[in-house]
Amino acid sequence: MRFEKLEQNIIDMIKEEQAKLGYRKESIRLYYPLSSLVHLTGADLGEQEMLDLLSEFGEETKEHLGGVAVTAKKERFCFLIPEEGVVYVKEHTSPNEFIHDLVDLVGRHDCTMDEIKALFEKQPWPVTVEPVNNGEFDILIRFGEGPNDPYYYCFKDEGCHIIYHRFLPEDYADFDF
Repeated sequence: MRFEKLEQNIIDMIKEEQAKLGYRKESIRLYYPLSSLVHLTGADLGEQEMLDLLSEFGEETKEHLGGVAVTAKKERFCFLIPEEGVVYVKEHTSPNEFIHDLVDLVGRHDCTMDEIKALFEKQPWPVTVEPVNNGEFDILIRFGEGPNDPYYYCFKDEGCHIIYHRFLPEDYADFDF
């Protein structure tokens, strides 16, 4: 399936949202810039051409994601995942325990960067921790070979709490941090 990477990313985002907000049987919206969709589909297209391609994605994933509808405005794409798709992710995919643990940890006001590093290092895969000196984030943590987790996790200590953002490696490179 040519949309495998995009579909997996959508499933990952739904799992992360469920970890943060809890599960609800309802439709959700996810937003992507055109540049991320180019990375996820491998198709270097403009807005209208990408919309045309993504109508095929909705058809190809209808059986399990329920017929994702996509709209776009100024190279920002909105994916409407119907409740059937959200239910499918909850009932037919394994929970991401790491994301649940990360969300719980970062949700604590007394969370420290050392605790975050320890959570990553507790996983059974190699971990890379890099300082980031760009004003946006303090550290970047990513897994090496092994897990099916291709994301770059960037953390910022804002004094009273720590925030994080999860990037595709290609999107992180586009930001030129």
